[in-house]
Amino acid sequence: MQRRKLWVFGVLLLLAVITTGCGGQKASQTPESKAGQGTEENKLVIYTAREKGVTDIVIPKFEERYPEYKGQVQVLSMGAQEILERVRAEKENPQGDVWWGGTQQALGLAAKEGLLATLKPSFAEKIPAAYKDPGGMWYGEILLPEVIMYNTQALKPEDVPKDWDDLLDAKWKDKIIIRGVTASGTMRTIYAAMIYRFFKEDGKPDRGFEWLKKLDANTKEYTPNPTTLYLKLARQEGVLSLWNMQDILIQKDQKGMPFGYVIPASGAPILVDGVAVIKGAKHPKAAEKFLEFLFEEKMQVELAEKAFQIPAIKINEAQLPQWLKGVNLKALDLNWDVMASKEKEWIEYWDQNIKGKGRQ
Repeated sequence: MQRRKLWVFGVLLLLAVITTGCGGQKASQTPESKAGQGTEENKLVIYTAREKGVTDIVIPKFEERYPEYKGQVQVLSMGAQEILERVRAEKENPQGDVWWGGTQQALGLAAKEGLLATLKPSFAEKIPAAYKDPGGMWYGEILLPEVIMYNTQALKPEDVPKDWDDLLDAKWKDKIIIRGVTASGTMRTIYAAMIYRFFKEDGKPDRGFEWLKKLDANTKEYTPNPTTLYLKLARQEGVLSLWNMQDILIQKDQKGMPFGYVIPASGAPILVDGVAVIKGAKHPKAAEKFLEFLFEEKMQVELAEKAFQIPAIKINEAQLPQWLKGVNLKALDLNWDVMASKEKEWIEYWDQNIKGKGRQ
């Protein structure tokens, strides 16, 4: 019995030594496992709704500033709503680091659902309170006026609808092509705004749904992505659409597309399009570096000049490009909090009960 006790003691002592010997390795891994973050900080994964023309300006300059990321920045392009759904699905194991290009409604929902990291970047105070999350979970980068888009070869400026209600005129039947609504942050915002115009008067969406039904009656097609929308409008398969002013100007200036726009007389929904770091991002340091770089005044001025962005950050007016100095924006009277809370319900109802049924 004594001999057995000595043997057991020896085994336990040996195990203790082995465990102690491995302790250094465990200690070095503990901070990472606690944070849920990897060690590959020379990598960056960006989910973006930005046009390729925009990402092609920013990413090479970021890699030039930080050579350790050269060739290690992965950019995945998708609609703003698709990004929200992906971030939700990946909540337990985030695969993206930065959400670049999201509506204030989508980012606001993500913040409430605990999907975004809290940040206090150096540029925070330069962004007006209306254009950022009060808790520091997302920051508005640009302002996107939503306008009426038209083919300049098919229509003269004086013949283009001057306001939203003009789109319902029977003469525009089969002349309107619209980007698929449910996957697009831009279109969800426009459609929610059209409903809210009536909702703010009686607290009901019914008249807004009726308005969208009439618009559906004039809509020839809903395209799966912006590229298809641009091609079909350029070929005059349709001559009108609803879209954001920035992308219209980019297509006209950089792609030679025959596009113009009208700011509706009653006002345009001016969407705040923002940026956030995804909570639990595997490369948080890289993500924060990217945001700091993106919001540098020099970068924002260049994007205003080359990509027709309207910066949310306060910039010396003398540095703004000439095209922006001449823009006279009129904002549609909207309650963004109400729209954020109702958007999902409204868009689902439209998709299930109105889309494709306006002709019936």
